[in-house]
Amino acid sequence: MARGLFSRAWLSKTYHFQARLSYIRVKYLFLTWLAVFVSSWVVYVQYSTYSELCRGRECKSIICEKYSKGIIDGSACSSLCEESSLYFGRCLSTKPNNQVYTGSWGDHDGVIKCHLTDILHYELGDELEPKKEVALFDKPTRGTSVEKFKEMVASHLKAKVGEQANLSSLVSLIFSLADSNKDGHISLPEAKSAWALLQLNEVLLAVVLQDREHTPRLLGFCGDLYVVERVPHTPLYGLSLPWPMELWIPTGMRRNMEQWFTPSWPRKAKIFIGLLELIEDIFHGTFGSFLMCDMRASTFGYTNRHDLRLVDGRRVVAEEAFKQAMILQRCEDDKDCIYGVDCRTSCNHVEHRCKAEVAQPNLARACGALKDYLLRGAPVHLQKELEKQLFACMALKGSAEQMEMEHSLILNNLKTLLWKQISHTNDS
Repeated sequence: MARGLFSRAWLSKTYHFQARLSYIRVKYLFLTWLAVFVSSWVVYVQYSTYSELCRGRECKSIICEKYSKGIIDGSACSSLCEESSLYFGRCLSTKPNNQVYTGSWGDHDGVIKCHLTDILHYELGDELEPKKEVALFDKPTRGTSVEKFKEMVASHLKAKVGEQANLSSLVSLIFSLADSNKDGHISLPEAKSAWALLQLNEVLLAVVLQDREHTPRLLGFCGDLYVVERVPHTPLYGLSLPWPMELWIPTGMRRNMEQWFTPSWPRKAKIFIGLLELIEDIFHGTFGSFLMCDMRASTFGYTNRHDLRLVDGRRVVAEEAFKQAMILQRCEDDKDCIYGVDCRTSCNHVEHRCKAEVAQPNLARACGALKDYLLRGAPVHLQKELEKQLFACMALKGSAEQMEMEHSLILNNLKTLLWKQISHTNDS
């Protein structure tokens, strides 16, 4: 009898063990299936996103077809289409119609930018409603004389930067850029490429600031595809997370994480001084004033020597063009009067049109955007004075032209304060 009881107990334990083992197997099988399903979904979404955003082959094909037909020409055309010495590298595109890739061109590391769209003629950029041309590279037309083309360029630049005493000098710079083979003559394909590039804010800025150190050099072009110098360190915070991680990380935690990956404070101070110098360069510069309408950290980068570089100039717009576009913009509320990320004007509720004057100058928006970046890790004895000056900077209202004296005073005070702290260090 005892043996029977023992036997039943053993069978019962065996049954429960097997049942538990089966449950564990089913559980792990389900978890494995779920992991495979989620991974497959992530891969599919990533691939779909990549194939939609990254269309470098299509861009190259369109440009090289135009080049082979003699419609366009430029300093990068033969390297791109015949010699294959201009290579597309890693895709950096964030919009399907704005293709951005790292690139290699001989001894140069660059960034290749190309526009896949039938919308070419921009009055202000890709945020406000653009004017559509009939076809790409349709201007100037065959038979247009050099003098007529020069008048076209001068008229376009006047609309962009306003009436300037040295407008003819800017036209000469554009013609020097257009003459890609440096033979002293502008061919029709070269003129078509130059006209297409002139519609792009970033290219105009590169020409205007070509002798300055805070914008990447324009290395070459073919049609409206162009290559600029690559900046070693981007974005400014040094942290770029894969998009699935970004979805799950709260904004506050993300901001703290970004601060962990910044350079040392003296180096951050030097980078910020570079931003102040860039603002000086585009405020009442040689060819008028420009507005920086995207002060996010992703817009900027820095070199190995911690010199600031503007890596995305698409939303840097000539102030005159900004004003002309805003007064044509219909509005119901102030929130309708914004260009880019942070260039705002107010709404005239009587006429239902946006006002022309920007609400805050470049300097105030730069101080607001990078306040936390600069204050974190600042020397204790400097914190109070630095915070005071940054808040005074952020309080600036109206255009810089309206309050030129105060604008210059605050900018110079900030530069002096920071430079005194780092001038004796290796970082300077």
